[in-house]
Amino acid sequence: MKEIESTKGSKMYGTAAHNIYAQNDVEVESSTKLIEMLYEGVLRFNAQAKKAMKENNIEKKVYWINRSISIITELISALDLDQEGTIARYLEGLYNYEIQLLTRASVENNEAKLDECSHVFKELLAAWRETTNVAH
Repeated sequence: MKEIESTKGSKMYGTAAHNIYAQNDVEVESSTKLIEMLYEGVLRFNAQAKKAMKENNIEKKVYWINRSISIITELISALDLDQEGTIARYLEGLYNYEIQLLTRASVENNEAKLDECSHVFKELLAAWRETTNVAH
């Protein structure tokens, strides 16, 4: 898999992010599309977790939040801190904060914290689509 290049032409994500979908035999047309799919996955899993919270289904809530955390952890491990520098370090901090937020949302059964994380990933997705010129 080719590494994704940012708008500055440097490598930002490597093959690590691909593993999360490769296990499910999902064909990814490009590395750019893969990151989009990962962001969408967090949003989808957060929505499922919120539904489980409303239904007081602790097992499903934990399952879906853990799925979101797994994606975010994969995004962190895929960052190229040496090549991308400031942007990658910012994303690393943001992603780590989102993991903390999701953990607190789960422990506290707090929909607002879950919504805050979803809002951030909606913005990341929109920015990603805009900077990579993915048409939607």
